[in-house]
Amino acid sequence: MAEYKLLLPSMGEGVMEATIITWLFNEGDNVKEDDSVVEIATDKVDSDVPTPVSGKIVKILKQKDEVAKVGEAIAILEIEGEGGNTASEEVKTEAPAPTPDAETLKTIEGALQPTATSHVEFSGDLYLSPLVKSIAQQENISETELQSIKGNGLEGRITKEDILAYVANRGNQPQAAPQAAATPAPAQKPAVSAPAATVSAAAGDEIIPMDRMRKIIAENMVKAKQTAPHVTSFIETDVTNVVKWRNKHKDIFEKREGEKLTFMPIFVKAIVKAIQDYPMINVSINGDNIIKKKNINIGMATALPDGNLIVPVIKNADQLSLSGLAKAINDLAYRARNKKLRPEDTQGATYTISNVGSFGNLMGTPIIPQPQVAILAIGAIVKKPAVLETKDGDVIAIRQLMFMSHSYDHRVVDGSLGGMFLKHVHDYLQNWDMNTEV
Repeated sequence: MAEYKLLLPSMGEGVMEATIITWLFNEGDNVKEDDSVVEIATDKVDSDVPTPVSGKIVKILKQKDEVAKVGEAIAILEIEGEGGNTASEEVKTEAPAPTPDAETLKTIEGALQPTATSHVEFSGDLYLSPLVKSIAQQENISETELQSIKGNGLEGRITKEDILAYVANRGNQPQAAPQAAATPAPAQKPAVSAPAATVSAAAGDEIIPMDRMRKIIAENMVKAKQTAPHVTSFIETDVTNVVKWRNKHKDIFEKREGEKLTFMPIFVKAIVKAIQDYPMINVSINGDNIIKKKNINIGMATALPDGNLIVPVIKNADQLSLSGLAKAINDLAYRARNKKLRPEDTQGATYTISNVGSFGNLMGTPIIPQPQVAILAIGAIVKKPAVLETKDGDVIAIRQLMFMSHSYDHRVVDGSLGGMFLKHVHDYLQNWDMNTEV
């Protein structure tokens, strides 16, 4: 028999660690190759880790709620044969940032060692991963210094590379003023960050602690509203042609492709065309700079069975046909609802769509996911009487109508751009070509 160390696998670019949610097997249990043995969580995605070998779990090294780094052993299996892997065996990961020099490597090694003498504490205003927090505490970096570090991670968060670069150049940084010597400048703390009022539970009230994902959603929504001044425009669209076209093709498509043809790929196709007409909607803000995105990656807000929300991303949506969009959307929605998404499936969105109509809502005022600058909400399709212009005059007819709500960041998207973009999505849908192939 041989010993095999089960390592935390690579989970995509920029993801360096994960939290153990629950083990699906216990010590002493036998597992087969490709069995999912543990559920893990990153900032956005819950997923399973399969075992690449069959054997018996003899030791679980990382317990529930503990954090493991990519490439770190999380369990030991007993397998048949000789040899097996060792603790020094390397795990394949995506191409990392440039290799740090010897001095920086020494800093990393020191930062990863536990420390009992550090007394640096941080408030909840900054999101810090356990690894970044460990390095900050080891190097006695104050929260004021951390706020001065420009983060290059998801939604501007400070990554390991950011804080190590700061440590390497710390001697050249201007010293922060002592905290006790002066009151912090008002600009450092927005007025909206005042603590929430304390709510007391009355007799019979049920107290439900937020789960990990709900806490992340709450943090992201508050940050999005604090960051971007939201403006929302509305338009009502006649999608009668879209409904007729889908009804004509959905059974043929499902028989041919084994996939359902929903309205979502049609909406995404219209959004992609409008982005190509108005590319300044497909941007992000970095300080005083506007980053115009080359790729068109559409985020798709998806409700989960537990009531939480996740946004998988259709990468390079402009390069997909209607059929390709339908398959990509169905695949992402299925994997989202069954906890099969990979971390990279939720990264890199440049524009997002939310289908509030799936809950019977006519319209909504969606919150813009950072660092994007716009989001579109699609309302329910409802039969209504409408005035139609014909060659013989105006008539009233029963039509399929739908509201769309477009929220945009008024720092860079003015009403003219936000409104014209929405009108172009409207035009593409209202004038849908019944001869479109799928």
